[in-house]
Amino acid sequence: MLFIGGLIFALLCVFGSFVASGGALAPLIMSMPFELLTILGAAVGIFVMSNSKDVLKEFPHYLRRTVKGPRYNKAAYTELLVTLFRFMRLAQSKGNMALEEHIENPNDSSIFALSPNVRDDVPTRALICDYLRLVSLNMDDAYQLDEVMGRELKKNLSEELHTSESLQSIADALPALGIVAAVLGVIKTMASISKPPVILGEMIAGALVGTFLGVLLSYGIVAPLSSRMRDVIMQDARYQDLIRTVFVAHLQGNPPQICAEIGRKDIPHAFMPTFAELDSALSEATNPGAAAAA
Repeated sequence: MLFIGGLIFALLCVFGSFVASGGALAPLIMSMPFELLTILGAAVGIFVMSNSKDVLKEFPHYLRRTVKGPRYNKAAYTELLVTLFRFMRLAQSKGNMALEEHIENPNDSSIFALSPNVRDDVPTRALICDYLRLVSLNMDDAYQLDEVMGRELKKNLSEELHTSESLQSIADALPALGIVAAVLGVIKTMASISKPPVILGEMIAGALVGTFLGVLLSYGIVAPLSSRMRDVIMQDARYQDLIRTVFVAHLQGNPPQICAEIGRKDIPHAFMPTFAELDSALSEATNPGAAAAA
């Protein structure tokens, strides 16, 4: 919602200062539909040409994520750490083979049932199951797991950032598209050079609206949207990267609680639970009956 609030404030400042300084909105309003059709129409066409069908279908999803902000908060990170702690504790006490019943049927898993948000997050659940499966197949090299997971997470992040990068390309192109609209306006004006100065002045003002809109759309709307989208995607990517941190710590031979604490240190500061908060959550996971009685 901050993005929408900032956008409204920026537009109010731009147009409000123009009106307050004596500018007339009438020429802007009269020319804007045609200039927007030229600029935005070309921008949409370029966006469609430069992206695949799958990217175009996912674009509304990324817009919603951008407006809403990061998907994961402190509670989500804590829940994920507790879920991973339960799996590490099970592997430590009963061996890696005990993980099999949970990873083959995650919807029926008693561990996933205790963390419904993690269970219902399909990409995160799949990532956990895939790498727990490797662990259950005796993949015990922490460095190899770190490298394999790192490559997959990097690939996933690169694919997710594609939409943001495409938007940034459109933002870079919009000022030039504004010039195209302005040049078309100048051509129209020059074709009417015999008309009175009052009419020519209005036509020139209308042509300049194209340049104004191209710059405003680029630096005032699309570029900030691309930047915010990238920031949200990068923050959300830290959620799954936490799984890699905990799994690597587990394969290095650390106890489950130490693995969880190492993972906690990898959480973005804004969402990182304190040591006491995590310790309380892990204690409840270890002995829910005692925690409830307390």
